[in-house]
Amino acid sequence: MSLKIGLIGKGELEVQYIFRKMTQVQAEEIAFSWHYEGDYSFYDIEADQEDLAEFIDPAKRNDAYFVAMNGDDIIGFFCFSLLDDRTVDIGLGMRPGLTGSGNGFDFFRSGMEFAKLTYQATILTLSVATFNERAIRLYKKVGFVEESTFMQQTNGSSYEFIKMSYTYVKEGL
Repeated sequence: MSLKIGLIGKGELEVQYIFRKMTQVQAEEIAFSWHYEGDYSFYDIEADQEDLAEFIDPAKRNDAYFVAMNGDDIIGFFCFSLLDDRTVDIGLGMRPGLTGSGNGFDFFRSGMEFAKLTYQATILTLSVATFNERAIRLYKKVGFVEESTFMQQTNGSSYEFIKMSYTYVKEGL
């Protein structure tokens, strides 16, 4: 499955991402070579053995993982989990060298559009570590709202996360 998403971004330039099902080679490249700086190393796939096992096992990855590409470059990845017939939970990661420099808005919006078109989602949810203020600002900017906080065992300890959601408004209402 491949889908091209085009968005009008900053300066009215069209940013296009092609979404493709993640291959084994891509999964291994992301898992073993994408490393984030400082506190964001929390998001290294290798930081949690359960996450790593799911990410590199095609059977566990199933059809839920996609890469977002611009030309031949992998910009990032998304994981889409159906919670019910209208709700999709999103997980994502952007290539480390592209984070923190204004690339997240178009990248994330393209993933939202992919979920809407592919799964007919009317509600999107995600969870983000509370320390990740940069991502939280982005999610709020595109319209996500905070629902609750919870503690999650990951990376060898317990961390606080925020559950956020976005509801598409029907046109004409």
